[in-house]
Amino acid sequence: MKLKYTAAWVGFTAAAMVAVSACGSESVKKAVDVADKTDAIMAALARATDRTENLGSAEVKVSTATPDTAPISMEGTYSWGDGYAFDVEMDTKAAQMQQLQDAPTTRMLFVDGAYYYDVDPQPAGPLKGKEWMRIDASAVFGDKGAQAFSGGGGGSPAASMRSLKYANNVEDLGKETVDGQSTTHYRARIDQAQMGKFKDAYGDADSLAGSVTGGASSMTMDIWVGGKDLPVRLKQKIGAMTVTMDFEKFGKTAVVKAPPAAETGDLSEAVKGTAGKQ
Repeated sequence: MKLKYTAAWVGFTAAAMVAVSACGSESVKKAVDVADKTDAIMAALARATDRTENLGSAEVKVSTATPDTAPISMEGTYSWGDGYAFDVEMDTKAAQMQQLQDAPTTRMLFVDGAYYYDVDPQPAGPLKGKEWMRIDASAVFGDKGAQAFSGGGGGSPAASMRSLKYANNVEDLGKETVDGQSTTHYRARIDQAQMGKFKDAYGDADSLAGSVTGGASSMTMDIWVGGKDLPVRLKQKIGAMTVTMDFEKFGKTAVVKAPPAAETGDLSEAVKGTAGKQ
């Protein structure tokens, strides 16, 4: 297994799923007054934020890409009610994981601050005889960046939506049909000063995530809110990376649990040593 090659796609696939939570409530507390925003936008985003926060989880479809890579699609569950976690399947070839997985799709989990990739047991090394590969979030985002995603609020799409309400240049782009639903399209640019603690996750070009985004000094966020005051689609452009999440169904997803330790090989320290060397 070529570790530097492996670390590159770990950074890419891992960064993709957390992009939708790249702004948190901390930035809201520090936000400037937005009295010039219309009451209609404020009220619509507040309703959608509260409803999303309360439901706590969703079935999702995610697509992520950069100018230098083909899109990677992921599908599964995403939860934020009791700590940030997800359980998704992604295309093995698109994710460039053929070295570690023969099956056409690869399962990826995030739970308790770490990523788990369902892999084929390897003949030697730390993955010898193991069904799962573990990568701590700190190996992807750095120690400070990983702390941004700890707890329930760090992984909530409602946190991103709340930040959108306080961002610069919020626009109501009107009605659009998305996934067969009538929605209202909102857009905002979020500067690094408004990213709060998440600037540590995406602004450091020397981290694995930063090497994917190019080090993000700002982000553009689009959200399409449907008739039930819930997001239908959330799209974020973070530096060179664009991530789109479609919400298929809210609530009542299965609890994500970490694989048994005996079936897991940990490559966190080895991957951490490649940061800034891609």
